[in-house]
Amino acid sequence: MSSTELPSVLATSVAPKVGTVRVAAGERLRTVGLPGITLTVRSRPPVREGLPPALYVHGLGGSSQNWSALMPLLDGLVDSEAVDLPGFGDSPPPDDGDYSVTGHARAVIRFLDAAERGPVHLFGNSLGGAVTTRVAAVRPDLVRTLTLVSPALPEIRVQRSAVPTALLALPGVAGLFTRFTKDWSAEQRVRGVTALCYGDPGMVTPEGFRNAVEEMERRLALPYFWDAMARSARGIVNAYTLGGQHGLWRQAERVLAPTLLVYGGRDQLVSYRMAQRAGRAFRDSRLLTLPDAGHVAMMEYPETVATAFRELLADTGELADTGPTSARS
Repeated sequence: MSSTELPSVLATSVAPKVGTVRVAAGERLRTVGLPGITLTVRSRPPVREGLPPALYVHGLGGSSQNWSALMPLLDGLVDSEAVDLPGFGDSPPPDDGDYSVTGHARAVIRFLDAAERGPVHLFGNSLGGAVTTRVAAVRPDLVRTLTLVSPALPEIRVQRSAVPTALLALPGVAGLFTRFTKDWSAEQRVRGVTALCYGDPGMVTPEGFRNAVEEMERRLALPYFWDAMARSARGIVNAYTLGGQHGLWRQAERVLAPTLLVYGGRDQLVSYRMAQRAGRAFRDSRLLTLPDAGHVAMMEYPETVATAFRELLADTGELADTGPTSARS
């Protein structure tokens, strides 16, 4: 191992869980043990049997909680589960320390194979968008439809506001940032994240802000928090440099599943201008652009995203299987 690399933090060596993860009304958490990984899965009891399954994958620094606003709006359409990627949310690090896009994609595939829930309606945001694109490309048998919210696909001209996040990928930067921000409160950190990720930070309710602060305090107490962030950021950067059949844009072209693309006009991490390129790359795609949204449209405008997903189901003939109950808006 190079002296500039961060040491791996193995799942078997981490400290006991810190604090309690918030569970919204109607949600439940469970732990799934798989070879090399342990995943926490957030779900909502289906309103009736026979609904098609859906799986939601969060972005860098996020968790399954990022989908809590959208999932109840789809109660009558799908049987929802959201996963905490290894090292995020309430899932411990992977045993092999692999936080690459491919490593996260393997974790999603292992979960779907073990659960035998596929094919699923697959959702991904940011890093989760890159992960689910790779899953859909290499395992089309697991994916009914693909919904991507600001997917982290390679950009030649990265926005300046995204540079600090990308810098986390550099060896040693996470440690420097940790020392530099050691006196920052959880409230300050949440305000910074909200300003970066939301088109209008004022949309966050006081309760939502308090919940985010509580979650930030919990995560900062985890010994592997910055390691997971830095290695996953490095995984995104490395995925951007891959060419040939492993390149993310090449894999986007291989996706067979009907795809809904959601982009925000005020996104500071994934450029709004990438929407048109994505629309050309995914062969069977529909594009939803939200001029006032930031990086997490499913949290800012969940009703709009839910309506667009329902329209995707209607367009592809999947809606006929869901019965009379529809998404609430």
